[in-house]
Amino acid sequence: MILFNPNSHSRFYPDETSRQIMLKTIAFFEEKGKQKIKDDDHHRVWYADFLEFQKKEKLFATLLTPTPHAVGGADSRWDTWRNCEFNEILGFYGLAYWYTWQVSILGLGPIWMSTNEALKRKAAQLLSDGEVFAFGLSERQHGADIYSTDMTLTRQPDGAFLANGEKYYIGNGNVAPMVSTFGKFADTGEYVFFAADYRHRNYNLIKNVTEGQSYVANFALTDYPITEADILHRGQDAWNAALNTVNIGKYNLGWASIGISAHAFYEAIHHASHRRLYGLAVTDFPHVRGMFTDAWARLVAMKLFALRAADYMRAASPADRRYLLYNPTVKMKVTTQGEEVINLLWDVIAAKGFEKDMYFEMAARDIRALPKLEGTVHVNIALIVKFMANYFFMPGEYPPVLTRSDIANDDFLFHQGAAKGLGKIQFHDYNLAYGLYDLPNIRLFREQIEALKIFLATATPSEVQQKDTDFLLALGELFTLVVYGQLILENARLYQIDDDTVDQIADFMVRDFSKYALQLYSKPSATSQQMDICLKMIRKPVTDMARFERVWQNEVFALRDAYEMKP
Repeated sequence: MILFNPNSHSRFYPDETSRQIMLKTIAFFEEKGKQKIKDDDHHRVWYADFLEFQKKEKLFATLLTPTPHAVGGADSRWDTWRNCEFNEILGFYGLAYWYTWQVSILGLGPIWMSTNEALKRKAAQLLSDGEVFAFGLSERQHGADIYSTDMTLTRQPDGAFLANGEKYYIGNGNVAPMVSTFGKFADTGEYVFFAADYRHRNYNLIKNVTEGQSYVANFALTDYPITEADILHRGQDAWNAALNTVNIGKYNLGWASIGISAHAFYEAIHHASHRRLYGLAVTDFPHVRGMFTDAWARLVAMKLFALRAADYMRAASPADRRYLLYNPTVKMKVTTQGEEVINLLWDVIAAKGFEKDMYFEMAARDIRALPKLEGTVHVNIALIVKFMANYFFMPGEYPPVLTRSDIANDDFLFHQGAAKGLGKIQFHDYNLAYGLYDLPNIRLFREQIEALKIFLATATPSEVQQKDTDFLLALGELFTLVVYGQLILENARLYQIDDDTVDQIADFMVRDFSKYALQLYSKPSATSQQMDICLKMIRKPVTDMARFERVWQNEVFALRDAYEMKP
């Protein structure tokens, strides 16, 4: 079964350490129970129990220490494939638990990318000691606009520096002994990354900017002393470290959405299948079956895509940077699909979704955060469209990438190089994936893709339209769906997903493509030629009630009693 289920967790692991990490984490949350998780959420309780658990079991140390820097533990490595699983499990039980892990990943990025070996050794030891980390990038006035950072290092007569400035929205900023902090040198304007410690007297913790279990810090450094030994990166290397760290970290947001959506799905279908209205089970109503099936198909697609993107992250090299398209697609598309899944489920369970004893009450709130963190959907679409020309018109050739579940340290992630040259990246021909299946809705979706390609070739957006963010966002949604479908189909074949499921996924892809085509048609600057082609993209999925019933009975409704969290 493609969806995570704590009651029947049988995923393949290449080593026993990885399997035990996941099983122990599941057991920790199941023993804690839903009521305690909900009580802690409602009372905004700092998750000290989880941090103590991970410290005792050395979870972060094992999962987030690259092999060359490991302090004991033969199975310590940065392995994106198994980190996906841990992401999903934490999201499944609560976003706050995932968040402290996520911001530790971000905080560690500039450290593992650095040439400062002493700070790497320090980070490895802190991980072994059970500590968490923080990423001091964003600021209150500028957000994550790193061009405009106000954090400065001022050189002193003895050659050291004093750091001054504020950082805002910094997870773990209240407890991280290494805060990877981005700024610039006051005299030269050169960018810099350095390590700060929350325990220092010149580190002023101002407040938690959110109201929840997590501590999302606003902190200030006031004449905080920094020496050369504290510096991680200078100049262009600091810039690259900032962007390359985000390349690693933003991918995880899709996995949190997958975990949240899966738990909410189990809870919603269990409730609906056991509730009767007007003499019928709620799941007897046709519209309810439709919403559950749509939610399930979208959730399966989310996971297939995110798993496949991990394969390309692990296979990446200076000659293969395709992950730079797939990562923002996970961040942008998987997280917004998570919102769609929750919306569909909420329309079924209605008022039940507000009840304080339901996991769903947390899910409905937290699922909204993920599209808005580590760059908004709009920022990521703006990045994605940079790849569009090469993707459609200048494909490259690469050796096949299979499922990358092997034991390996993902070294390249910390040696990504300069954060530029996106327009030169080529991609393998998307038709190879779409040619794997001859199904009604796949054929229809390919026709829509061809219409989009004609749009780009013959009704190419003008210079004015290319500067019109609103126009490009609609076009980007269409392009993203093509990429989304490609990796879903590649992975559906690798995971031997049945044709009924694949065609059911294609059903919603056709509908979504039609929706975005209508949005593009409706843009004020759309020309008559562009509008005519947009109309050719608007299609109705091929209806197959027999296929729908098979999916409903064998896949969706079959999950009605698959999982219910312990009280």
